[in-house]
Amino acid sequence: MKLNKEQLREAVEEGLVKGYIDLERQLTPNGFDLTVSSIESFEEPGRLDFTNEDRKIPETRKLEPENGVWQLEPGSYKVTTNEKVNLPEDIIAFAYPRSSLLRMGCTIDNGVWDAGYSGGSEFLLTVNNPEGVEIDEDARINHMVFEEISETEEYSGRYGS
Repeated sequence: MKLNKEQLREAVEEGLVKGYIDLERQLTPNGFDLTVSSIESFEEPGRLDFTNEDRKIPETRKLEPENGVWQLEPGSYKVTTNEKVNLPEDIIAFAYPRSSLLRMGCTIDNGVWDAGYSGGSEFLLTVNNPEGVEIDEDARINHMVFEEISETEEYSGRYGS
């Protein structure tokens, strides 16, 4: 069952999401809007293997906004959010780009936030608009939806390098 607005409000107030800017503006009827903390460009290739023994997360370069706005050319960027999530063992999360972003010619790709995960959120922003896009600091960009699950296994992912 997906959490509705009132269930989310209660869960956020109990610590499900921390570091948010404005609970009333970020809380939606069916989810929670994540906001931009930083945007980075990719500086080298990455590597993915079966066991993660040879996995390599590529180096990135933090982009600085000018007058509070990132001017992004077409391409792919790593976005980090202001918010941190603290998922209990019976809740998973999915995120989707805000429809406004899609209408600007951009999209977002995310992984799944597994039950039990606690920490920051990063995702891939792809600017397909040939004219680029402007993103304000703290802009609401990604819409997270939370779902209760009945059976869980302890989170054992490897987040980071």
